Amino acid sequence: MLAVNHRLLSLRALACALVATLALAAIAACEDSDVNTPYRVGVMESLTGPGESYGVVANQSKQMALDEINAAGGIDGRPLEFVVEDSMCSAQGAVSAYRKLTTVDNVKIILGTSCSGAMLGAAPLAEADGVVLFSGMASNADIANAGDYIFRTQISDIEVGLLTGDLLWADGVRRLATITEATDYAEGVRHNTVERFEAHGGEVVAAEVFASDVTDFRSQLSKLFAESPDALHLAPQSEFSAGAIIKQARELGYNGPIYAETVSLGSTALEIAGDAATGMKAIAADIHPDNRKGQEVVASFRDRYGYVSLPWHLSSTYDDVYITAECLRRTRDDQDADGFRDCLYDITWSGAIGENYSFDERGEVVGLSRVVVQVLPLDERTADRNYVVLDPPVVDAP
Repeated sequence: MLAVNHRLLSLRALACALVATLALAAIAACEDSDVNTPYRVGVMESLTGPGESYGVVANQSKQMALDEINAAGGIDGRPLEFVVEDSMCSAQGAVSAYRKLTTVDNVKIILGTSCSGAMLGAAPLAEADGVVLFSGMASNADIANAGDYIFRTQISDIEVGLLTGDLLWADGVRRLATITEATDYAEGVRHNTVERFEAHGGEVVAAEVFASDVTDFRSQLSKLFAESPDALHLAPQSEFSAGAIIKQARELGYNGPIYAETVSLGSTALEIAGDAATGMKAIAADIHPDNRKGQEVVASFRDRYGYVSLPWHLSSTYDDVYITAECLRRTRDDQDADGFRDCLYDITWSGAIGENYSFDERGEVVGLSRVVVQVLPLDERTADRNYVVLDPPVVDAP
């Protein structure tokens, strides 16, 4: 009887050991599976539509950052994966892209969008669903109030308006004509600029608005110039519109100053405008020559894709990917939108667009600023530089 009990105990011990071994094997298999499972993040950029030229740049810079991260071992060994949809630079396009990413692909973190109208279209849905929307390009001032899950590394258009209005006044402009694309971004730029300009005492003597499918602006420009403005202010959404307006304004014989914003400095816009853009002033975010990381990113982009356009903006979307990787490293869960949001509120980052920047309580970037630039003559422009940075305007506060 004693021998039988010993045998039973031995069998039980063997069974327990086998169960423990299988459990450890299962845990190891799960851990291996976790290591091989990618973090999945959505991307919404303007791959078509008015913002195509810079939406493609944003998408390319994101892909470059992703490839770098994965080549370096991923996020603590796990790869990063994008699910890309086209927001088409419109609210309707962004809503469609958002719904596909969240309901079909089940992503909880989305990088984008390129255009303000698209961002404002998708933001209410993201806020209601608790999905993070994180943009490197959208700049309309209203985005600041879009909700607790909405963030951006792009600088608000409020600063564009303040600087442009001050610059116009400092340059002696008193009578201004404006031409504006009918989009949230462009109208936001115009509104903030005019508000500041008029606060100084300036007068808008003529204003024209155009749809995104317009290609001939001569009739509208002729109306503006008939009012003998001191300067022309341009606020486009599309680089194609920007270049055509600048070129056609000079072809009509307008020799006065032109003031613009970032889109008008894109490589496509300046290629279309040619020498007509010489001397144009604009407010833009710029990578300082001493910013080593920023210069490296731009050089890598050029080596990979064979061109560069809007270097600060491509660097902004590049930084967004690295910030995303860091927050995923902290949360270890691409479905934890609340943890990701809290990480963004807590993070201080140094990257391609600046050092030690962060996000305030509205998800607005803090620690970055724009500069005044002037487009160089055609024969002085290079692949690296189309403009020079000027000193900021010095005027009394209105």
